[in-house]
Order: sequence, then C-alpha cells, then structure tokens
Amino acid sequence: METRFAALLAEYCLDLQPGQTLLIEAEPPALPLLEALHAVALQRGAYPLVQLFPAATSRPFFLYGEAWLNQPPLPQLRLMEHVDASLRIESAQNPLELAEVPPARLAQFRAGWRPYQQMRARKRWCLTLYPTAGYAQQAGMSTAGFRAFVERAMYLDRPDPIAAWRELSAFQAALIERLQKVKEIRIQADGTDLRLRVEGRKWINSDGKRNMPSGEVFTGPLETSAEGEVRFNLPVVVSGQRVEGVRLRFREGRVVEASALAGEAYLHRMLEADPGARCLGELGIGTNFGINRPTGLILYDEKIGGTVHLALGQSYPETGGTNASSIHWDLILDLCQGGRLLADGEVLQEEGRFVGL
Repeated sequence: METRFAALLAEYCLDLQPGQTLLIEAEPPALPLLEALHAVALQRGAYPLVQLFPAATSRPFFLYGEAWLNQPPLPQLRLMEHVDASLRIESAQNPLELAEVPPARLAQFRAGWRPYQQMRARKRWCLTLYPTAGYAQQAGMSTAGFRAFVERAMYLDRPDPIAAWRELSAFQAALIERLQKVKEIRIQADGTDLRLRVEGRKWINSDGKRNMPSGEVFTGPLETSAEGEVRFNLPVVVSGQRVEGVRLRFREGRVVEASALAGEAYLHRMLEADPGARCLGELGIGTNFGINRPTGLILYDEKIGGTVHLALGQSYPETGGTNASSIHWDLILDLCQGGRLLADGEVLQEEGRFVGL
C-alpha cells in the first residue's frame, strides 16, 4: 500500500515538481510511508525534509514546552517560509496521547502558532493519515481491517486511483454548480432542524488535493444566519478528547444552548475559547461513498457520503467567510437514517442519496 499511497500524495495531492522542497511532518509509526515518500519525491526531482514528533502531536511539548506554546521558534518559521509545500501525516501510535493535556494549553498553542499555520495555508499543502494500530483500535477494527478500509477510502484499491479522484472531482463540480445558485440550506433529521444562509458565498471542491482522503464540498455560511437546533450523531475525538451526542441551538448565528452526552465540559471550554468559537465557520457535505462507516476520526468521518458537518470557529477565507477564531472544530451529522438536505426548499439529498445528480 505504501508505494501507491506515496505516489498518490506526490503526484496528485502535492503535484511535486523538479527543484521544489517538501516539508513532511509525521510521527515514527509512519516510517514505512516516509521511506516510500522519500523515494518518490526524489524521483520527481523534489527534495524531502522530514520532521518527526511535530509540536502539535507531542505530549512532552504540551507539558514542558512553556514559552514555545506562545510562538514557534524562528528556525521552524523560516523552514515553513522557504519550503514550497508541506505534508502533515497524522500517525499517532495512541490517538488519545493528549487526553490529559490541559485544554488551556491546547488553546494557547493554537493561538500562538496561528502565524505558522497561516504561512502553511499560503503554500501547497496536504493533510493525510497513516493507519496505525492506535487508529484501528479507535475505529473498532483490526489493524489489517483498518488498512484495507484506508485503501478503499483513498481509492488505492482501484486500478487507477488518480483517475478515480478526478471522477469524484467532476461529480463535486456538478454539485457545486447547483449549490452556487442556492440562498438557503436547511438540514432536517431526528433532533435537527437548522437553517443556514449561503447566498453570495463560494463553494469549494475538496477533491483530495488538500485532504487525503477527501470527498466533500464546503462553504462558509453567513455568520448571523444559523437558526434552529442540530444534534450530531457521530462521535469525534479531538486533541485526545472523545465527544459525542453534541446538541447545539443557534440564534442569529450564535450558539445559545449546548450539551453533549460525553465530553460536555470540553464542549463548553471550546465554545468559550474566544468570541468567534460560538459561530459557524463551515458547512460541508460529504460525498465519499468509499468511506462506509464512522471511525471517530474527523478526517475520515466528515467525508462519508450522506453526511454533513458544521465547524465551529474559524472560516476559510476562500469561501467568503469572515468568522475569526482560534478553533476550527468539525462536528458530524449522518443523514442516512431519515435525514435530508433542502436547498431553497427543494430536496438536495434524502437519507444520504443525492437527488437529481
């Protein structure tokens, strides 16, 4: 798998060219993929730079980093400034490694390292995940079963994975053509009836160039438009915290009531991170039907065909969104059991199946 995985990342996601430099951030369990990436990058004439134990995933960093939580060291900034592209590989042996790190330290890091992340966003970048035993356990699967799941999710089980991603990209382009004319999206499901205005906002085709796997279209809803209630029925694990059964009520675009069946204290801390944390920065619609079950991993679950996700916090400027926050937290709703999406009152998706596409 690793050789095909590396080729997909280098050729399709990052489009590495001769003379370019690539910064790769990963944990040690990703070594088999790093070895394949090292070879394919050099074969394409690019130069790979690998960093193990990146700050955002290192428990010792959050416990002992102190002043480095407030700002990245100058060499790290200069490195990101001068490389042509970056690749972040989620590859934790234990996805809950940061579970006991105080949330205040995580928030401190997100705020202090924001310039670094903004610098990354101005260049070609990609985020992916390597199937470790820890992620397999989190997903409730064997290691071998999870590897096979990851291959299907990235279309690595197909004769030509790049052609498969281009096919999905074309489908999403047609979906966006329809959505670009829409003024209001309404989400209906058990415990959910939420209206969002999207008029004048741009929809983005997320076709594997930045997230791998991908399979979604997304935009930034108008900041004061969210009205109603939503109950997210898929759990998420973020910064080592498991949160599930989240219920939010919105009025004039802001969360006015919030609860969760698990992780409620963490939910409230996230909402109090800053003024923008109570507003929505993203509405996304999942289209990847190669991902056929939830895993608790946001990178995968938000792409499941038949789901929608809403992100609290920071908007993506390319959508026209203006909400600013130190957080961007995706929460996921599976519509396959009785839910639907309405676009200006017309059914766009019914029980996870797109209508008219």
